[in-house]
Amino acid sequence: MIASKKTSHTTLMSTPVATPLTQLPAWKALLQHQEHMREFDMNQAFAEEPARFDEFSLRANGLLLDYSKNRINAETMSLLVKLARDAGVQDMRAAMFAGDPINFTEHRAVLHTALRNPDQASLAVDGKNVMPLIRDVQDHMRRFTNAIHTGEWRGYTGHSITEIVNIGIGGSDLGPAMVSMALRPYAHAGVQVHFVSNIDPSHLANTISSLNPETTLFIIASKTFTTLETLANARAARDWVLAHLHDTAAVARHFVALSTNTQGVQDFGIDPNNMFEFWDWVGGRYSLWSAIGLSIALAVGWDNFEALLNGAHAMDTHFQDAPLEQNMPVVMALLGVWYNNFWDADTYAVFPYDQRLALMPAFLQQLDMESNGKSVTRANRPVDYKTGPIMWGAPGTNGQHAFFELLHQGTQFVPADFLIAVENSMPLADQHEWLIANCLAQTEALLVGKTQAVAQAELIAQGLPLTEAEVLAPHKVFEGNRPSNTLLYQRLDPRTLGMLIALYEHKVFVQGVIWQINSFDQWGVELGKQLALPIRQALEPDADPGQHDSSTLGLIAEIRRHR
Repeated sequence: MIASKKTSHTTLMSTPVATPLTQLPAWKALLQHQEHMREFDMNQAFAEEPARFDEFSLRANGLLLDYSKNRINAETMSLLVKLARDAGVQDMRAAMFAGDPINFTEHRAVLHTALRNPDQASLAVDGKNVMPLIRDVQDHMRRFTNAIHTGEWRGYTGHSITEIVNIGIGGSDLGPAMVSMALRPYAHAGVQVHFVSNIDPSHLANTISSLNPETTLFIIASKTFTTLETLANARAARDWVLAHLHDTAAVARHFVALSTNTQGVQDFGIDPNNMFEFWDWVGGRYSLWSAIGLSIALAVGWDNFEALLNGAHAMDTHFQDAPLEQNMPVVMALLGVWYNNFWDADTYAVFPYDQRLALMPAFLQQLDMESNGKSVTRANRPVDYKTGPIMWGAPGTNGQHAFFELLHQGTQFVPADFLIAVENSMPLADQHEWLIANCLAQTEALLVGKTQAVAQAELIAQGLPLTEAEVLAPHKVFEGNRPSNTLLYQRLDPRTLGMLIALYEHKVFVQGVIWQINSFDQWGVELGKQLALPIRQALEPDADPGQHDSSTLGLIAEIRRHR
């Protein structure tokens, strides 16, 4: 554990940032440096630097990050690392791992890393050692998972549980759903896990339409047990079970809760002994490592869930120990800052060349945009520079046939991450070789592009007359010189997936520190929730529509007319 100087909540609130970001010497130096880099040609750099790949790639715990296809040189990286130091990344990193309340607007520590640390014996939060609490909950999860898998836990009518439905939203859904899909080759035989999040009734209805209530277990994932969408779906699921089993005692055999609200859980009909606790220092988008991961453990077995935790811990250790310039999350974060703040890139994309990671872009959207979509600094000053970019993506090769045209020939500047495994756990003929070939070809095409002269020569070689080739060639020009990172790993197993998720978590954290914002609250999410209640009341036929803007009033009136 890296030692850290304890920082009081008062200090964090009053003097969290010594110097505004744009006044840091490294920031000013980067602005000047970017002027010199505007005409930087990556192709020329590769031609002049035979060791460029070796210089700009990193290895950590079986992951390879190739960041050589970026508009950078040694000076760029030196200045970016200096920015990280000047912005206090090392101090904030130490404060996070030490359990300091770095989420100062909610007076909370940020300790998802503690959930996946198998060696740590003591970590105090508000004077209380939380490690025994973590171990107790994990032991509860392990015992319950084994009871379901062995058939020891049975439904109300004595049948074994074969279907699990996780009901949650946001971090209580996205992370577990993404991981369960990614680890499908490791699925436990005899148990199928489903995920319901949307309050749209079709989501739950479609999920349970083919299920048998006698063999179905619902996991209600809500820290407060008051989340509107989750509780609405939970009540509908309870009604479905009771309509078939006709006894309220059945609820206790077909529902468990992931929550901190014992009374709410008990009032719902769930036995408090079947409530799995987590804590306010576990943020929603970081919660798959906690009891929220129960659905993952049920999907793939406890040993594989532990391997997921261990992979994340391996990345935590690398993040803590590696020098900044050799630190994979730090380097990825700095490249993002470089493009977001100095090259005016509004978005970045993530393309996992693995169908099992199809949900990863959606998961990373929440992780990144809910964390760093902020406009006030930790010093309570308005931000006068870009913070979190818009994150998007899709699995390859699907994305190639959807929006890669914009990446190659469009006017938008979009840095991108490509993820690919050397081996596929479900090989068919030579399809994985083609998958790898497509992934590497796309990063190469973004780099090299195609000049008009080359395009014209190709057309002539195909038999087109010179006059037609001259007309068509401009439409086949690719600018090239477009940046990308490639993350390469042996195979997508639980440990590797844990490392990848933790890698992006720490990348987002580092960027938030540099941008001098609080990456761990989400007040912007709350406003819509507050406004939904009076609007819901206004939808009733004879209700007072209340005070709203004319657009909202008009829409309420139109909906009521159609009813």
